[in-house]
Amino acid sequence: MSNTALLTRPAPARHLHAVPPIVDEPAARSPRGFALYVGLDEAKAAAAGVSLPVLVDALRRTLAELAPDAETYATVALAPRGAGGRDVDVVRRALREPSAVAALTVASEPEDTDRSARGVVFDISRKRVVIDGETAPFTFTEFELLQYLVLREGRTIERSELVGSLWQSAEDGEVPGERTIDVHVRRLRSKLGRYEDIVRTVRGVGYRFDRHADVVIRYGHGTPSPDRF
Repeated sequence: MSNTALLTRPAPARHLHAVPPIVDEPAARSPRGFALYVGLDEAKAAAAGVSLPVLVDALRRTLAELAPDAETYATVALAPRGAGGRDVDVVRRALREPSAVAALTVASEPEDTDRSARGVVFDISRKRVVIDGETAPFTFTEFELLQYLVLREGRTIERSELVGSLWQSAEDGEVPGERTIDVHVRRLRSKLGRYEDIVRTVRGVGYRFDRHADVVIRYGHGTPSPDRF
């Protein structure tokens, strides 16, 4: 597959029809864009003669040609090695697509075990942290920050990387300074309580997550956490 083929203007799809505008409700919601979930791992992309970054770039170029005013944002979904399931379903769950998340059965989630366990259970699939059997009151930002560090276990993450990765799509344009990260980490640690040392400070550089004997990470049934590029 060549990039030229990817960028070729597609023929109109005869079975697609524009959705008529809703005019009877003044406060009705209106479409603002769409999400296209692509299930394709690196091996399959390589077999087709491309790579995921090449595909993303090709799709962006095609969209820029068809709709120059369109804004785009790309996200790659990461899953634990050996995780089963269809690629596209893994992507949908990773990006929290409502119907895909709803399809996960409650029976498959070890909630009772989490509530009775001692230590920290970091549940990526359910977006929660359970400490000594109690769900910790993490904010969305605090969870995303801890998740970013957890998925890069043992690697020191600079403050600038945290800002660039976690706030790059801030809709209000409010991107915090690097020192603001210190405030978020301090609050995060206070909620971790006696397990606060799993998030370590590397002086002059940033932060690192170190696995503790009392820390369990749950990914769910092939449910990864999104990573951005």
